[in-house]
Amino acid sequence: MSSNLKETFTHAPPAPAALAAKVRTLGPSMTRSMQRVAEAVAADPAGCAALTVTGLAERTGTSEATVVRTARVLGYPGYRDLRLALAGLAAQQQSGGAPAVTADIAVDDPLAEVVAKLAQEEQQCLADTAAGLDTSQLDAAVAALATARRIDVYGIGASNLVGQDLVQKLLRIGLIAHAPGDPHLAVTNAVQLRAGDVAIAITHSGRTDDVIEPLRAAFDRGATTVAITGRPDAEVTQYADHVLTTSTARESELRPAAMSSRTSQLLVVDCLFIGVAQRTYESAAPALSDSYQALAHRHSPRHS
Repeated sequence: MSSNLKETFTHAPPAPAALAAKVRTLGPSMTRSMQRVAEAVAADPAGCAALTVTGLAERTGTSEATVVRTARVLGYPGYRDLRLALAGLAAQQQSGGAPAVTADIAVDDPLAEVVAKLAQEEQQCLADTAAGLDTSQLDAAVAALATARRIDVYGIGASNLVGQDLVQKLLRIGLIAHAPGDPHLAVTNAVQLRAGDVAIAITHSGRTDDVIEPLRAAFDRGATTVAITGRPDAEVTQYADHVLTTSTARESELRPAAMSSRTSQLLVVDCLFIGVAQRTYESAAPALSDSYQALAHRHSPRHS
């Protein structure tokens, strides 16, 4: 387990509602023994809340030390705090507050069922991301963006589409932003950045070299760097001043990771945009109005 993962999730215990989200997000990066503990508390919060640290270790075939480490990785100072969160989550589930996990989409599912399953998965993904998002990291990223001389956003594939979405929004409130889709162009842009600029890397896996390389170049040149990723222990976070963690739905044959990660990434970039627009409202509002008027004029019958 990397120190980066530990540092990211031990500064503030998450609310009970965020526990299940953190298990889903952090599970793949845990050791197998820690995964057994995480899976057990997510599957049966009420039962695990009644167990001592020794009891949970015996139930999962692990050690007391593994249980405590798992609690800390999930964001709790110790096992006692995790038990309290488990009791809260169990109460929430009993009151009907926790959404059910739907089955994977099957190749012979009728379209009505596909719609229902996708809607449930998207809702769960958004709720998990919102519950696990570190608002102090988000606020710091917003502050940097609001005063940035220039903003670069790096992403490949679906993540580049998310980056373009953010750039278009920022441009409409008068900020200078770019989302180069070509990896070589991303690096050549990054080496021009300096203190006062911001670089954002969007990568669910956190291991995409074509995203890590320009972020590292920007980091080395003193720009403020932000990583939007589903893996807070991944390599990309080594070069990020601020880390915004996204959640994702379960990957399946007909639902690749890029689909569900895109949903949570869009939520995060929307939060960034709104935060920046709030901080720069005096200049953002007129710029946004000008862009609306320009588009309205372009599509008016007289202009046509």
